[in-house]
Amino acid sequence: MSETLGTVLDWVAILCILAGSVLSLVAGIGLVRFPDLLSRMHTAAKPQVLGLLLVLVGIGLRLVPVETNVFNVGTLVLVALFQTVTIPVAGHITARVGYRTGRIDESLMAHDELAERLRTEGDVPGSGMAR
Repeated sequence: MSETLGTVLDWVAILCILAGSVLSLVAGIGLVRFPDLLSRMHTAAKPQVLGLLLVLVGIGLRLVPVETNVFNVGTLVLVALFQTVTIPVAGHITARVGYRTGRIDESLMAHDELAERLRTEGDVPGSGMAR
């Protein structure tokens, strides 16, 4: 690989790592600053995962010129895959538990479809238990 291409890849990797770090920092600040569960759940899921993916892309670009690090790039791909699969599930579970325990401010929701569904199924929102 030419030296110019290596330099360009290094700079792109640096920019990806810096952008991912800034997104992760903003997500951490949002977890501390946002007032309610839904806002915190959003900031824990969306910018944090995008920040991690950008950091992984930056690390992967830095490892590309070295031909013996196939295992490392494969590990980065696995980490990215598991994060993009598990974070939405964890966010969904957090929202459901928060809803059923009454920790979500209902005035912040425009339309509560889950309350209608729980009423038809016989569950009582906020109690965590079925009737």
